[in-house]
Amino acid sequence: MKIDAEKIIFHFYPEDTPLRQVLLLHCTQVKEKAIQLLSSPQCAVLDLDPDVVSCGAMLHDIGICHCHAPEIHCTGTEHYITHGLTGARMLREYARENHLDLEIYARICERHTGAGLTADEIEFQSLPLPCRDFLPETPEEKLICFADKFFSKSGKMQEKSLQKIRRSMEKFGSATLARFDELCQLFLPPQPK
Repeated sequence: MKIDAEKIIFHFYPEDTPLRQVLLLHCTQVKEKAIQLLSSPQCAVLDLDPDVVSCGAMLHDIGICHCHAPEIHCTGTEHYITHGLTGARMLREYARENHLDLEIYARICERHTGAGLTADEIEFQSLPLPCRDFLPETPEEKLICFADKFFSKSGKMQEKSLQKIRRSMEKFGSATLARFDELCQLFLPPQPK
């Protein structure tokens, strides 16, 4: 389903602020990485919808405006880990007001954090999220979750290597790393050993 992602972004970020610039740059990087991965032989068999991938990548972080992360110009009050859930809520409200179906994009927002989050991880880490699974399920959700790991919204915002991403995922435990490795197997050509 093709929608005007930029129109939605500008609705929530009407002024050309440093925050909107960071959001647009990051989401564009994620979109371009996801589109690059779409051309791989692995993705050809998954029957991904390129419009959903493109729009979903642009909208996946829309909730950061309500979060507290001053290093990336976010001056809200919510914990940063909630930005996916917040973004999903924003898209659902926007959809109701504008008679649109944005549920597929709301789910992308909810399920892209880390390599996904399980209810057990949320409970064990006492994260400020509802205690339920937020794991990417559709191929589009998985691809955007994966592409997102290559870019940060802070620092130089350059593409990260797989080794750097794996080290980052390792910090969150073996289950998180295993989910990331599953995404690698799904979207990347086999790596030489």
